[in-house]
Amino acid sequence: MTAIVDQAVRQRRGWYLYGWASHTFPTIVTTVFMSRYLTSVAENAVGKHGRIHVAGIPIAPGSLFAYTVTASTVLLIGLMPLVGAIADRTGRKRDLMLGCGWFGAAACIAMFAVTGSNWQLGAVLYALAFLGYSCSIVVSYSLLVDLSTHDDRDRVSSVGWAVAYVGGGLLLAADFVLSLFIGKALLARVALCGAGIWWILFSLPVRRWLPARIGGGAATSEQGSAVTGAFRQLARTIRHMRGFPLTLGFLVAFLVYNDGIQTVTTVAAQYGDKQLQLSDTVLLLGILLVQFVAYLGALWLGRLAERFGAKRVVLGSLVMWLVAVGIGYRLAVGVAWQFFALATLIAIVLGGSQALSRAMFSRMIPRGAEAQYFGFYEISDSGTSWLGPLVFGLAYQNTGNYRSALGSLVVFFVIGFVLLALVPVRRAIEAAGNIAPEKV
Repeated sequence: MTAIVDQAVRQRRGWYLYGWASHTFPTIVTTVFMSRYLTSVAENAVGKHGRIHVAGIPIAPGSLFAYTVTASTVLLIGLMPLVGAIADRTGRKRDLMLGCGWFGAAACIAMFAVTGSNWQLGAVLYALAFLGYSCSIVVSYSLLVDLSTHDDRDRVSSVGWAVAYVGGGLLLAADFVLSLFIGKALLARVALCGAGIWWILFSLPVRRWLPARIGGGAATSEQGSAVTGAFRQLARTIRHMRGFPLTLGFLVAFLVYNDGIQTVTTVAAQYGDKQLQLSDTVLLLGILLVQFVAYLGALWLGRLAERFGAKRVVLGSLVMWLVAVGIGYRLAVGVAWQFFALATLIAIVLGGSQALSRAMFSRMIPRGAEAQYFGFYEISDSGTSWLGPLVFGLAYQNTGNYRSALGSLVVFFVIGFVLLALVPVRRAIEAAGNIAPEKV
């Protein structure tokens, strides 16, 4: 019995460590550096008020990053569920997760080469890193079901998010120290490259701590049969999902409100830089503050969920997100303490709202199809939102004002709150053939 417990603890630690390693992508690459750096590189090419052209379409430099996120996510909509189907079919979740992750990390390392006005290379490399990260997280999320029970899933998910934020925060702290010694452009290139190196190095022990095959997938001797079978299985899953309308209802609610969450975090540094005219030091300190407060926030909301149920806690967090967007809209230009106060408020609800949503969804999906269902879930998670960046980009394109662009995101939290409130979570869990915890 002791050996079994030790093995379970070791496997959970391996899963936590991958979150620690990979969270540098949403933190360092997406939130802090790439949004601002890609904008600056595009401005180097055409000027702040000029237009770059993609397939003949004129795009404002300030909208380029948001549109890149949107386009990348649209390309991934079909790919991520397919990756999930391969993971479920083969059971080789560890190797698939690490392979996709290292592909994304390699693209991050290559971002060091993005200089001058070469915004095209920056956009392509970000899209490739985005692809690798998103596909790896699909598999990682599905492991939550294999490594936890229905009763402790909220806690395990919350700890996973908390550890991930600390990992991203420590590397960001190192980048902050580095910012005191080198210029803005070089700092961005070094930080983006360093995120990829960190991602690879800290995910290496995961190969030892997680078993090669987990989740009971069917062995396949040939890669071709795995992929072909995955296409067939994906088609069956799509048909199968129609039999779980309550799960689909939650998924739609999540896609809406999490698009708002992810877009706020994605454009935070860009908003602080371009609209609030805050220095790099203030921006780095603010986002660094988020990482460590989010660690405590994820654990705190996890405990609240044990007492009041995950759904109530997530609904409460969405109200706080609405308040945060309203405050962000009215922040004064150049006032650092206001930015820090808002960062603290966001951090308290950020990790918990994500962790508890993930845990709720994991209970609503039938056993054996976890990775496939999480493929659809991941379309709007961990930085892979698409509607939010599209709305933000269009709002800025048409108004030239970042405040208006931020204010446009309110609709995601309002609609998401209403849709989630209408989902009968306990019935959804039981309809999927799973056991509901005492508090849902």
